[in-house]
Amino acid sequence: MSASLAASVVFLRIHEFARRAASEQARLRAQLDAVVAVTTAEIEPVNRIVLEASDGVAIVVLRDPRGALGLAQRALTASAAGLPLSAGLNHGAVQLAGRKGGEGMTGDGIAVAANVAEFASASRLLASRAFRDALADAAPGLEAALVPAGTFNDPGLRTHELFDPDATALRRRGRRYTFACVALAVALVGAGLAWRISVEGQQPFVNAMLDKYPYFRALVEKVNY
Repeated sequence: MSASLAASVVFLRIHEFARRAASEQARLRAQLDAVVAVTTAEIEPVNRIVLEASDGVAIVVLRDPRGALGLAQRALTASAAGLPLSAGLNHGAVQLAGRKGGEGMTGDGIAVAANVAEFASASRLLASRAFRDALADAAPGLEAALVPAGTFNDPGLRTHELFDPDATALRRRGRRYTFACVALAVALVGAGLAWRISVEGQQPFVNAMLDKYPYFRALVEKVNY
């Protein structure tokens, strides 16, 4: 009997694995095992399941899209040590079947993550639209660091809208939000409300004013995107 659930999936793929000699495959597999052991350490064992694939490994992360993103980014640092990895991130349905430990786990969540990793070049991470949406729900604002990378068609002619991590995007978003907050504060000084910032703190003040003045909320939402 199997159970279906939604989870984030990190697929780590070794480039051109099938074309390599058996001795090199064994070496790369050992390196990948070490990378997985280190990069998954920050996620509780009960919240992750590691599955071997023909050319890499799939790591199913439960209830933690942010942790899945961090795991994938940490794993790709191994490329600098000579391990030719690419990473695909997806969020979708997986089925747990068989004995405890996840043997026989399947599902569209894993299949799409594998396809996404195929589209990524060595040392690159790509994420699906479903993963970006899950990240937005779990850690609002963090999804701004995933920027459009284009659309890709897999061998089954299924179209995937993919995103590429861009650390500068999150910083730019933060600067735009700060600018909007400053503009809001300046506009309210004339009404004698600036003193509330020092009393209530900047963030509670901003949130209260955005609720009270929908125009400024629209401004903030506009610059966020």
